[in-house]
Amino acid sequence: MATAEANSIEARLAALGLNLPIAAAPAANYLPFTISGSTLYVAGQLPFEDGKLAVVGAVGKAVSVEEAEHAARLCALNILAQAKAALDGDLERIVRCLKLGGFVNAPAGFTDHPRIINGASDLMVAVLGDAGRHARFAVGASSLPMNVAVEIDAVFEIR
Repeated sequence: MATAEANSIEARLAALGLNLPIAAAPAANYLPFTISGSTLYVAGQLPFEDGKLAVVGAVGKAVSVEEAEHAARLCALNILAQAKAALDGDLERIVRCLKLGGFVNAPAGFTDHPRIINGASDLMVAVLGDAGRHARFAVGASSLPMNVAVEIDAVFEIR
């Protein structure tokens, strides 16, 4: 029989071979997260890996769809890192992921935005189980901050 600890978010991350990065400090005049009642809002996260931007450029030009999916996954890991910081290190306070908002740096005519943001959606479900299923949007933008390929924000219900 599985223990509650074995089914914890941290245990699922470890089983997937994933480590959360240190939550990044905001790059401008905003907060990386806010909490109102039982709702945690995580500001848009970029595809940082090992403290550096990992995927930059327009998808379909300088960046492949597969690289952009990886970027979305990195954004999701950074979202979870911010959530952990917001919740004083206790990811078990997450009740569910309510919504992801995904922006893809892509030229006019590009239409694979949903596939790219699936990189983040799939990670949320893998880590949170059914509580990771969420509403979302996936849209294109002609540019994103620091020329990143993907930016994603999130809303969680917490206890």
